[in-house]
Amino acid sequence: MAFHGVREVENYFVPFLQRFKSRKEWKKLHASIIIHGLSQSSFMVTKMVDLCDKIGDMEYATLLFNQVSNPNVFLYNSIIRAYTHSSMYCDVIRIYRELLRENIELPDRFTFPFMFKSCASLGFCYLGKQVHGHLCKFGPQFHVVTENALIDMYMKFDDLSDAHKVFDEMSERDVISWNSLLSGYARLGKMKKAKALFGLMPDKTIVSWTAMISGFTGIGCYVEAMEFFREMQLAGIEPDEISLISVLPSCAHLGSLELGKWIHMYAERRGFLKQTGVCNALIEMYSKCGVISQAVQLFDQMKRKDVISWSTMISGYAYHGNACGAIETFNEMQRAKVNPNGITFLGLLSACSHVGQWQEGLKYFHMMRQDYQIEPKIEHYGCLIDVLARAGQLERAVEITKTMSVKPDSKIWGSLLSSCRARGNLDIALIAMDHLVELEPEDMGNYVLLCNIYADLGKWEDVSRLRKLTRNGEMKKTPGCSLIEVNNVVQEFVAGDNSKPFWTEISSVLQLFTSHQGLDAIKTTTMLLHL
Repeated sequence: MAFHGVREVENYFVPFLQRFKSRKEWKKLHASIIIHGLSQSSFMVTKMVDLCDKIGDMEYATLLFNQVSNPNVFLYNSIIRAYTHSSMYCDVIRIYRELLRENIELPDRFTFPFMFKSCASLGFCYLGKQVHGHLCKFGPQFHVVTENALIDMYMKFDDLSDAHKVFDEMSERDVISWNSLLSGYARLGKMKKAKALFGLMPDKTIVSWTAMISGFTGIGCYVEAMEFFREMQLAGIEPDEISLISVLPSCAHLGSLELGKWIHMYAERRGFLKQTGVCNALIEMYSKCGVISQAVQLFDQMKRKDVISWSTMISGYAYHGNACGAIETFNEMQRAKVNPNGITFLGLLSACSHVGQWQEGLKYFHMMRQDYQIEPKIEHYGCLIDVLARAGQLERAVEITKTMSVKPDSKIWGSLLSSCRARGNLDIALIAMDHLVELEPEDMGNYVLLCNIYADLGKWEDVSRLRKLTRNGEMKKTPGCSLIEVNNVVQEFVAGDNSKPFWTEISSVLQLFTSHQGLDAIKTTTMLLHL
């Protein structure tokens, strides 16, 4: 076949590149391209690199790129894009520096989004700002895709100021611009700002709603997270896997079993139970809502279990005080050759703590360090000391506080102080109290505990001294609270707060329950229910 010019030859091969069926055909096609003298054609090699990107053959893409003596910016962009898609971020930066060094052509607006993503993924904040400077210096026209990548980079660097500055200076914003900024604020727990931004958004997608739900869940505002989930449904947005995973921890913490069950049925109907993450979140929800049997059933039905699945089930057993179930699940996990992580051992230690198996607790603590090289965190030490303290091994527990790799916190000393009352150990109680006075000087609960220990030992002068101290000092007491779910709405009641709707009616009912007449009515109702 006779060709008239290089462009005609290039156009001839393009359709073949688009419909090749095997790597063998691809090699033959490449050989034919070389024979026709196109090995130095940036246009042709760009098409071939794009194909390598599609099939994931970065080694071949690199060979193709390296054989071109004078690649143009389109070929540079092609290899940079391919490396980014394969998470080869260091190679992206290397090629970018080569492009600047050669100085044949300057980067364009298609180069920078991949550079910003690479800098963000590697955590190279200073380099990312340098590349931002290049964008301004070289003067390619700002484009919404480039600016969105820039916002995303600054948000991943936790640089809210620069991210918002880029957003404010954009001449055109799309839904990705809004979601990038919103997701960044939500991820960092800046929910007041995120909520204000959410209210200004012209268009809200599932990503927008999920960012708000996830953000509120992340800072422990579970009621707000569930409210946004319901508002999302009322707005006609169908929940996806990520939104379900985001709201289920709120159901778990609030004990909202009815909503959790609805999510389970919805996930089953939509085929989301094939997603391991959704199943993991449901297992945690059922465990914390007190329905461990449903959690076990769901766990047993899972076809693919990851380390989070096993750890969640172990923690679920621990939450219910079932040490045998937790240990047996861990043994199954080892037989399945799934390596445990820190959360796994936290669940095991917690399970041992509930039943006082301090020897088992020590065994798993040492196994974590010696067999799996997992360095214990403050939570692991807290669980281990709780295991020992509950079992009466107070001296051992105190010795561990002296050798810990991290400084003991108030929870550890509080656990020791609490256990001292059951054992009548005043010496260790005073050691724990000394540290608690330093860490939590205004917490009245610690003084009450020590006061009770003095009272149990008949040391009434010390009791009187502590009571005077708590009256004269500026002590704080955490108010008690309770939650109840009615008609899929969770109501929280805090001691001393009478601002709830129907507070007068609720108080009247409570007074009735505590009266003799009310107690007789409850007994009668209970008898009738059992007939």
